[in-house]
Amino acid sequence: MKRKPFVAGQFYPGRAGELRAMIRGMIDPQARKEKAIAVISPHAGYVYSGPVAGAVFSSVILPPTCVILGPAHRDIAPRFAIQTSGSWTTPLGDVPVETSLAEAIMSLEPLVKDDAPAHLHEHSLEVQVPFLQFFEEAVAIVPICISYQASYEDLAGLGRTLAKAIGGFGSDVLIVASTDMSHYISREAAAKKDNLAIEKILALDSEGLFQTVVRENISMCGFQPVTAALAAVKDLGALKAELIRYQTSGDVTGDYREVVGYAGIRII
Repeated sequence: MKRKPFVAGQFYPGRAGELRAMIRGMIDPQARKEKAIAVISPHAGYVYSGPVAGAVFSSVILPPTCVILGPAHRDIAPRFAIQTSGSWTTPLGDVPVETSLAEAIMSLEPLVKDDAPAHLHEHSLEVQVPFLQFFEEAVAIVPICISYQASYEDLAGLGRTLAKAIGGFGSDVLIVASTDMSHYISREAAAKKDNLAIEKILALDSEGLFQTVVRENISMCGFQPVTAALAAVKDLGALKAELIRYQTSGDVTGDYREVVGYAGIRII
């Protein structure tokens, strides 16, 4: 199945030249790059969150295979919907699905189901792909869309599965966990709430992140993908996480009364 772009021309430019130029203006070509196990990257319209995504992707050596974990903003049937074959299209071209890794993940975790249609109208994974293409033209992906109904136990199990499948894959893989932070609250309130979540991510504390977001009612839409990523990186030998950039939509609009927060984090 070839997945066509759903938010091209809305969240990011629909023409290749404009898209490439926009991304070029959001990255840091002088950034010190490190080999990473995972990154946390936002998924709003590029005008708002693109500089944060550009900063975090500028900070890593991008391998030829990436597993993208994104939240489902609509109901999906499985807890974890994976696409195991075909490709994704953006204005920058086609990106193949890494079938062998996708099938390995699905074989190890019964909650992971092959459900390509679950991805058709979801933007949280799609907006990561042009950044990956910009840095690695030959990139292949494994897209996994995560239901909001997933429990901590479900996510911890997915994380263990990802670690096992990636460990047996035979070449480097980057996990990309897609999330925005607090939604539609003041900048001061967003910074306070977001810092609580960021502290748990920097501590590589998957359960602490899950519990903190639920307890503090933090409107972090991708906390479940990030929880799964944190569970995976611990098994993959992660040493530390670093906050590369944080900002809010108010830094673009000038309106700090109701903002959305964005964090770019590198895990090595």
